[in-house]
Amino acid sequence: MSINVQEAIKRSIQTEKNAMNFYQVGAGQMKDTNARRTFEILAKEEREHAGQFYRIYQGNDIPSLDAFLDAPPDNESSWMASITKVIGQDFTEQKALELAMEREQNLEQTLFETAAKFDDAGVRAVYELNARETHNHYLMIESEYARVMGMVHETDMDTYVRE
Repeated sequence: MSINVQEAIKRSIQTEKNAMNFYQVGAGQMKDTNARRTFEILAKEEREHAGQFYRIYQGNDIPSLDAFLDAPPDNESSWMASITKVIGQDFTEQKALELAMEREQNLEQTLFETAAKFDDAGVRAVYELNARETHNHYLMIESEYARVMGMVHETDMDTYVRE
């Protein structure tokens, strides 16, 4: 199966924008300050990921990354549809964090799978970097989820194991 590199990169820019919008909308719903801050950080990092893809994009149909990213969200995207559904129900930080972990795991897998399809080492490296950073997003969300749920935080693990 051949893959159009530039079309894949353009889709990745859009996916990162969708993820950024997901976190912005989710942050706007959160009452818990730390959970909101986590989503705000993730939105900023998704914007940076879009920039990493934009730098290797050779198309001329996205003349300004900032204008593209600042455009209204694509409410039909799976990212936006999923957060809208959670908001439409009884919104909780727990639900939003669970959804975010699921989304990040799926994205990490997709990025690694897409990277493996490219012969161009530079393009592959950008996808692999984003996959690793996406894994870090998962870990950040998982940590925040543990805090919200009142679970033992990883920084306290030694204390509880020794007692």
